[in-house]
Amino acid sequence: MQILNIHEWLTAIGAVEILVLALFAYYVLSLFRGTRGAPILTGFVLVFVVSIVLTRVFHLDTLSWLLSRFSVYLAVAVLVIFQPEIRQALADLGRKHLFGGAGKRLTLVDHVTKSATHMSARRIGALIAIEQTVGTRAIQDTGIRLDCIVSSEAITTIFFPYTPLHDGGIIIAGERIAAAGCMFPLTERDVPDKSHGARHRAALGLSDESDAVIVVVSEETGAISIAHRGRLQRDLSADQLRRQLSDLLAGGEKNATAAAAGTPPPGSPAPLAPATLKTRSAGRETVS
Repeated sequence: MQILNIHEWLTAIGAVEILVLALFAYYVLSLFRGTRGAPILTGFVLVFVVSIVLTRVFHLDTLSWLLSRFSVYLAVAVLVIFQPEIRQALADLGRKHLFGGAGKRLTLVDHVTKSATHMSARRIGALIAIEQTVGTRAIQDTGIRLDCIVSSEAITTIFFPYTPLHDGGIIIAGERIAAAGCMFPLTERDVPDKSHGARHRAALGLSDESDAVIVVVSEETGAISIAHRGRLQRDLSADQLRRQLSDLLAGGEKNATAAAAGTPPPGSPAPLAPATLKTRSAGRETVS
């Protein structure tokens, strides 16, 4: 076995090959982030990339021959094994390109605000999560896939009492309702207002684990709240809800950068206790 000189290998072409492989692996893994098959696919990609690097550095001709012969079969196996994840990833990719404008985000804000206000007046409990950059497909898998256009009528119908999907929450990804009846992770940190039930804890739990914006409507009081990045804004009017959703969803990079740095946007309440405790799945129970 001959070991390739590291300076000989790290030529301009070799560096380009490494960069292309790294970018390809990162892009593929980012598409599958949040899916149940992500850990398995990560293992596949790591083994494949490491094998290619080893064959180049150590001149492993036999391994190189095997990789060249079985790469086609491996690609087919990946397509078969990860068919649901690939289909969902491609659909999400298409939605992101179709849903890039601020105008469509504001239309989404209008639909969510209208439905939340309508349900608040009628004491209909609701839990609405709007996905942003962090994938929520693992949470979507706990509910029923819908893939329907977002409208205030559709949201209100889903949460109408005694309908099959009124328990749990819905997830909006892009301009579509991706799933309903989903179980969000419950936060176990202290919530200042003890009147808040499982819906509010579920909203905080998901906001601890992602950058999703979650709207909560209390079934007991009709109060509207927003959870985002571990903070809960309570008792919002329709105008306040619309303004906060507009800032969080269509406000550009300024609010996202401030939130990532731990600085609440203007008008945000003081942060709650740090989310350092475990979370558990939200059960299908009567909540407020």
